Amino acid sequence: MQLTTFVPDYVVFDLETTGISWKTDEVVEISALRVVKHRVVGEFSTLVNPGRPIPFEASRVNGITDEMVRDAPSFDSVLADFLTFAGNSVLVGHNIHAFDMKFIWRDSERYLGRQPENDYIDTLKLARAYLAKLPHHRLTDLAEHYGISIQGAHRALADCRMNQAVYECLRRDAEAAPEAKKCPLCGSMLQKRNGRYGMFLGCMGFPVCRYTENVERS
Repeated sequence: MQLTTFVPDYVVFDLETTGISWKTDEVVEISALRVVKHRVVGEFSTLVNPGRPIPFEASRVNGITDEMVRDAPSFDSVLADFLTFAGNSVLVGHNIHAFDMKFIWRDSERYLGRQPENDYIDTLKLARAYLAKLPHHRLTDLAEHYGISIQGAHRALADCRMNQAVYECLRRDAEAAPEAKKCPLCGSMLQKRNGRYGMFLGCMGFPVCRYTENVERS
């Protein structure tokens, strides 16, 4: 289930792939960081042999070539190792709802005959809510907004480090906001929204959680 909360313990992960379609493309790199009480305590990272040539356009973005993955393990064994590393932790990543999780679900079913049941948090959704005034919400845009280094961007481990720092910055901003309130039903942050009858507070867990409350008038 997708969450919109800020949690102290989680595993942030990132994939690099042969292209942008979870239906037809394959993973070429996976990295992850284990975080306990907001601090990184473990690391997982490996290249993956996708069993096919890596398109030039993909290599141009992530810098991963056929030569680099020639002796790398295939994703069936790598995926099992990653899921062991992640355990039952909440997974965190950027745009993972629309991209990375779909690869994980597809290949878990394909290779392991089951899908992981980890809850997950997409920092793209959080950023669009808490940094709505930013013109763009790519991971590098958020990193630059917070003064975080983008060196090595588009390699999985570098993106994990960037994403973990961005997530913690978003958490501090959300918790420091004067109007910051949590949903009493699911624990997600409440967000001001404009409805038919004016402003109200709505749960960021919508549509799973539909809690709302009126905005206090001064």
